[in-house]
Amino acid sequence: MAFDNKRQPVTLQVLIEEPSGDAAADLDRGVELLREVRAGQRPPLLRIYRPDPTLAFGQRDVRLEGYEQAVRSSERHGFFPLVRKAGGRAAAYHRGTLIVDHIEPHPDAMIGHQDRFVRFGQLYARALQRVGVDAHVGELDGEYCAGEHSVHGVPGPESVTGVPVKLVGTAQRVIAGAWLFSSVFVISDSPPIRKVLDEVYRLMGIPMDPATAGAADDLVQGLTPETFIEALLDEYAAEYGLER
Repeated sequence: MAFDNKRQPVTLQVLIEEPSGDAAADLDRGVELLREVRAGQRPPLLRIYRPDPTLAFGQRDVRLEGYEQAVRSSERHGFFPLVRKAGGRAAAYHRGTLIVDHIEPHPDAMIGHQDRFVRFGQLYARALQRVGVDAHVGELDGEYCAGEHSVHGVPGPESVTGVPVKLVGTAQRVIAGAWLFSSVFVISDSPPIRKVLDEVYRLMGIPMDPATAGAADDLVQGLTPETFIEALLDEYAAEYGLER
């Protein structure tokens, strides 16, 4: 079971949700839950859902010359464009992905900020390893929404790709009294994500290698978001108490 900085055991309430049909509202719900956890209206949470097709731009993307063209491109590809408050550059997700919001209260939420990137990156790599993916923490050259603690998968005998692919992107939001660690897992159906990201990054003038945009089922055939949820919860249960 995991412990916070005061050495108290942490139990997470698991919320598995369906998308509302409003991508912006689904994104904002994470922040709403963060405030509820801070206020003591909810216990620490692990929220999991499969999102509708969305292209989440970063705050820095909005200032780029090609941003408006990129927005129109995402719409043509069927991805709803929005701007998220946490995270780096543009990321795409759809029903073949999982968004995981881990939320805990803490009197000084900035404590452990960097450690959480390391700890959850390792936890998520182990969850992918449970379903047969050769997963590791670390940034790939040319990956979209580049991050030092991204999780990538290495191709093996079953792979349909010959290069490592990014599988998990992580971001964090800290407010007074609580923190939210949000992650996107790309489990299946990578071609639409690869195609829209390639065009959007080119329009914004950001270097990106589309070959690094993949899904877990590119590496291990037959994986689905539903089967991965169970592996993820099993890995969480090794470190946390879970209330399903």
